[in-house]
Amino acid sequence: MKIEIDEGSGFCFGVTTAIQKAEEKLAKDQLYCLGDIVHNGGEVERLNALGLRTIDHNTFATLKNAKVLLRAHGEPPQTYKTARENGIEIIDATCPVVLRLQDRIRKVYNEDPRPQIVIYGKRGHAEVIGLVGQTEGEAIVVESLEEAQAAPIDFQRDLCLFSQTTKSLTGFHALSEYFEQHIQPPARFRGNDTVCRQVANRQPHIEKFAAQHDVIVFVSGKKSSNGKVLYAACQQINPRSYMVDSPEAIEASWFDGANSVGICGATSTPKWLMESCRDRIHALVQTAQ
Repeated sequence: MKIEIDEGSGFCFGVTTAIQKAEEKLAKDQLYCLGDIVHNGGEVERLNALGLRTIDHNTFATLKNAKVLLRAHGEPPQTYKTARENGIEIIDATCPVVLRLQDRIRKVYNEDPRPQIVIYGKRGHAEVIGLVGQTEGEAIVVESLEEAQAAPIDFQRDLCLFSQTTKSLTGFHALSEYFEQHIQPPARFRGNDTVCRQVANRQPHIEKFAAQHDVIVFVSGKKSSNGKVLYAACQQINPRSYMVDSPEAIEASWFDGANSVGICGATSTPKWLMESCRDRIHALVQTAQ
């Protein structure tokens, strides 16, 4: 049976940079990370074994004169303020795409008159918390068109839409169309397509990959928003798609009658984990023969 790992899957640029910065600092000193460095339990455990200590915001507020890495998702201004007050050295691994998005939202928030700001994103997601923080908590977060239709939006006021970098282009365009149709002149609507193309372009690639194999094993952490979107794309193309967060979750029965298996993953999935899943499938198939 042919088993292929998708060469286009694995860490995006932002995650790769964050992990490299963590490994460089850990080689010399103790390092904390504010939140999971990546939404993948296996990779978090690997870095924890190297000495990386994952902390939450409550613990962060109590630290003094420590080194803390900010992951690719980004942070609100309050985090930087706390760091200055507590003498914390920040190793900023915020993805450049997210930094530019934060800057754009901050500039719109400071406009006079200030427009309404809507963010298409997952409520409570680390990146979205950082984006809302640029507006002192005023931005409206919507996760879907249905939420937007029920949101307290005044269509007689200027409206500005932004997107979490890992959301789907389809969802963003649906929201843009809805706001464009409902805005009441002279109020203006501005749609800012801030979906990361490195992420968005993976969906058509992964759909093509899913069509080339009898079975798809999609490897992703359970917390990964990007992983959920890409897995749904796989399932739509190939019903024999299975999502796992570890090799142990793979079941031999999935491969009955299959001639080829494709292994792919999210932008937060390390290559070593996909390789471990490949080895696990090999072992299961050999045992079954």
